[in-house]
Amino acid sequence: MIVYEYPFNERIRTLLRLEDLYEKFKFFVHQEHAMQHHVALSTIFDMLEVAGRADLKSDLLQELERQKQSLQSFRSNPNVAAEMLDAVLGELEAVSANLVAAQGKTGQNVRDNEWLMSIRGRTIIPGGACEFDLPSYHAWQKRPSQQRYNDIVAWFAPLAPLFDALALVLRLLRDSGGPVKMIAIAGSYQQMLQGKVYQMLRLSLDESLGAIPEISANKYMLWVRFTSQGGDLKPKPLEDDVPFELTLCNF
Repeated sequence: MIVYEYPFNERIRTLLRLEDLYEKFKFFVHQEHAMQHHVALSTIFDMLEVAGRADLKSDLLQELERQKQSLQSFRSNPNVAAEMLDAVLGELEAVSANLVAAQGKTGQNVRDNEWLMSIRGRTIIPGGACEFDLPSYHAWQKRPSQQRYNDIVAWFAPLAPLFDALALVLRLLRDSGGPVKMIAIAGSYQQMLQGKVYQMLRLSLDESLGAIPEISANKYMLWVRFTSQGGDLKPKPLEDDVPFELTLCNF
């Protein structure tokens, strides 16, 4: 199954972009080649660009607190597993505390590092991080892999609480809805949402179908049009019926 996600607002769009960058960072930082560590470092710079909004940290703290209050209201419900509830509440407490303890603007430690900022300034130029432009960076890339890894992890460390909070918020959001089986007749599906506010939708379908969803949605209507790819990879309308699972997620 392939899962496609579609954010209904800019806040969730930002969180999904940061999550994607974090997955990319985790992959490349654990590699050993200098070029792979270059990608990991460049990804940190991309994270700073996306997370540059001053209210992102406060947004996450507010959402974590709201989730905490909401979950605590289930304590008296006999149908709720107390152990699981306590575990999630404990995780919310710990993640919130770490995020509160993260002082200053997100990524300020990187911005205050003149050497890193010189690299950031060159990486936005195609081929700008060549050895003749940044000889000190070239020398750093020749250091042992473990030393480069330790440096990158240390530069990322102040960002970690933000990404822990982001991961928890998105996990709770994804768990908030249940999948419903649908069929797109002749490759098209529409659903009226009647003004109900959702944060994100998740669409799952069998990879073997070769179908690719093009999604548009607002608080009134959801529209999915399926396409396929030929040899030139250009999307073409799909006229077959397409079974899929739809999950509408909301806090």
